[in-house]
Amino acid sequence: MSAESDPRLSSLPGTSGLDDATALRLLREGVIEVAGRLVEATNMTLYCTIRLDGIAAECVYKPVRGERPLWDFPDGTLAAREVAAFEVSAATGWQIVPPSVYRDGPFGPGMCQLWIDTDPEADLMALIRGRNPALRRMAIFDAVVNNADRKGGHLLPLPDGHVYGVDHGVCFSEEDKLRTVLWQWRGKPLPREAVNVLARLEREIERGRLGRRLRELLTLQEVEATWERVRRLLSTGIHPYPSDDWPAIPWPPI
Repeated sequence: MSAESDPRLSSLPGTSGLDDATALRLLREGVIEVAGRLVEATNMTLYCTIRLDGIAAECVYKPVRGERPLWDFPDGTLAAREVAAFEVSAATGWQIVPPSVYRDGPFGPGMCQLWIDTDPEADLMALIRGRNPALRRMAIFDAVVNNADRKGGHLLPLPDGHVYGVDHGVCFSEEDKLRTVLWQWRGKPLPREAVNVLARLEREIERGRLGRRLRELLTLQEVEATWERVRRLLSTGIHPYPSDDWPAIPWPPI
């Protein structure tokens, strides 16, 4: 599998000047060297350096063989779901998910994602409670990808106000599983910008590049469910409410 550069991406905050095309080529073709393991992660998550043609960066590598089985997601699919989340993010133009690819690595196939340097002074609790427009876009994105685990610790705030989101292995279920700490916009009308983006996503999933790419990474049923979630958001015109059938907030929330 491979991830292609999306023309709507032009620059990457928090990546020391790498543009999207360079970052994706580096992730796809570079030599990975494992530097350590992020021990707080549930699944094997390796902190690495990656080098290609004199360019070097840090990245996160999550091999499929290090994924812990889950009762509600098929075994060996989390890495592909992470890459699918990047593809949706790229199609929105919102730069929510750092550049991510599916590739072979030192421990076999897995997800490789560009490391993001965050703001060390950021207050995650204040961020979660706030009304940052970047988080509002992320809340809409999470509704599209059906994110079952949007914790505060999965937010990567930058000094300029941009916020990335990571850890999207438990997304794209056919069943509604949205769990997030970002419920402050529930029931609020979707911004016009978001409506325009969602309309583009609907077309792209139905008959465009995004739909073709998602079908390489997910099951046909999961792609259809993603399309239906986009259509639902466009039909209601509002941010979704928490479900009565599923815990609304992940645990732990941070």
